[in-house]
Amino acid sequence: MSSVESYDVIVVGSGAAGAVAALRAKELGLSVLIVEKAHKYGGTSATSGGVLWVPNNQLTPNDDSREKTFSYIDSLLRGPVQRDRLEAYVDEAPKMANFLISTGVPLVQAMWPDYFADAPEARADRSILCDTFDGRELGTHFVEMREQYNRFKIFGRYTMDIGEFFAISTRGPGWIRAFLKMVWRYWSDLSTRKIGGRDRRFTQGAALMGHIFKQVFARGIEVRLETRLDKLILEDGKISGITVSNFGRVYDIKANHGVVLAAGGFEWNQELRDRFFEVPGLTRHSSTPEDANRGEAIIAGMDIGAATEHTESGWWIPTMHKPMPKAANFEEIHQAAFDVGRPHSVCVNRKGLRFVNEACSYDEFGIAMVEDQKKTGANTPCWLVFDATFRSKFTAGGFLPTLIMPDSMISADSWDHYIFRAESIEALADKIHLPAVELKNTVNNMNEYAKSGVDKEYNRGSNAYDQMFGDANVAPNPCLGRIDKPPYYAVPINLGDLGTKGGLKANAKAQVLDGQDQVIAGLYAAGNNSGSPFGNLYPGAGGTIGPAATFGFVAANEIAVSAAKGAE
Repeated sequence: MSSVESYDVIVVGSGAAGAVAALRAKELGLSVLIVEKAHKYGGTSATSGGVLWVPNNQLTPNDDSREKTFSYIDSLLRGPVQRDRLEAYVDEAPKMANFLISTGVPLVQAMWPDYFADAPEARADRSILCDTFDGRELGTHFVEMREQYNRFKIFGRYTMDIGEFFAISTRGPGWIRAFLKMVWRYWSDLSTRKIGGRDRRFTQGAALMGHIFKQVFARGIEVRLETRLDKLILEDGKISGITVSNFGRVYDIKANHGVVLAAGGFEWNQELRDRFFEVPGLTRHSSTPEDANRGEAIIAGMDIGAATEHTESGWWIPTMHKPMPKAANFEEIHQAAFDVGRPHSVCVNRKGLRFVNEACSYDEFGIAMVEDQKKTGANTPCWLVFDATFRSKFTAGGFLPTLIMPDSMISADSWDHYIFRAESIEALADKIHLPAVELKNTVNNMNEYAKSGVDKEYNRGSNAYDQMFGDANVAPNPCLGRIDKPPYYAVPINLGDLGTKGGLKANAKAQVLDGQDQVIAGLYAAGNNSGSPFGNLYPGAGGTIGPAATFGFVAANEIAVSAAKGAE
């Protein structure tokens, strides 16, 4: 490989894991190249909510601690994990956050309850995020960053930050003013409208990645797009580089000190889903960028003997699909993470029975779908059933509240295919082929629970996390409202995902391990192409991006240490 180009570090993938690894390696004096197979950079992270779960972050001084963090996590773990890797995450995550802040990335605490609010030492200050970002600060790279989905926009155009999303999706105080401000801000931005339709105001995951990549580009790090990893080059027991392809041209790049795999999971590879998942689901139900994360990095690692772990599950999220506006024969996926737990609704399996506290975290909702499918064979999909009160107030996936999207605006070919409507629960049950008696009993039970404020089956609305996504105007329980105002509606809910929890097995230093748990020299992994430090657990908002960024940071540190030793 003496005649090929070389870098100290090659990073495969441009999401949070890869971007942080590259930024940290550059700060430590190493030459870095990021290769990205897509024609946009930012990865799945740019399309996400942009939250990082960083326990004991101390961005605002508080009484959180390492000990309290482990009291919380240890009470929830579902199976064996690498203890030293989990400890490394908890110890290194605050250092990663402080590093990003030191480079100019403005991280702040988000008052977001941990996903298991009743667990020991649960808190509401472990999630952190970035404020909005002006995309034009990226200069010529503005148009090359992966754009957020329509689900984070109004009418596929106006971007929303998290506060605006909650205000508008629940018609909370000031929501009309927030909406009008978004419209004015967009159309008054004449200079950006000359470039294209994209809102220059980056929010949520786009804000996080915008801030990080501003620092990446400021340091002269190259991001090479449309460059796919084909294989890892193993020489004398060490990874010495990669083979990539670009529009059919295949070539090698040498890595002097390390390759960091940060290319996402395998959720868009049906063969791997069928091989690993207990309930495979379909690739098309994933809410990550279409056909993006196909597991190429995982496959490349397995090809040279790398082990895998925690591949049996995804980062689940309920999704629904609907026709894509102005694009014949295409459908778009919409997340229904919070919709399924709003008052005036209930989720049932195909027997017409509940199977979960609908207001729980989206990953727990997905786990419940999987378990119910294994038990009854009557889930995946399940059904979100709601009444006209819900329809007037809340989103049902891609179907916006009636004030914004009245029934008359829903296309004729969506009715009785993507969304169902009837004047009675019995008629609705007939349309969606559920047993009417069971569905009617379920709805009657929910109405009783709404009256008393107590869900006798699943305790919905009993903790701070549940209540965060309820309706403060509904009493006595903000998550329970009567389902009694016709017409009645139903939307099928898929077993969607935010990616996969498992991938290459890596140790506490982000080094990839082989089948005998020996380090594969020169190879590192971070993000969803490596196994989650939590196993099959999603502890809080940002439980995907937090570890991804942290082990990208850890990998860069380890490569720098190794490079320094090699120079001695």
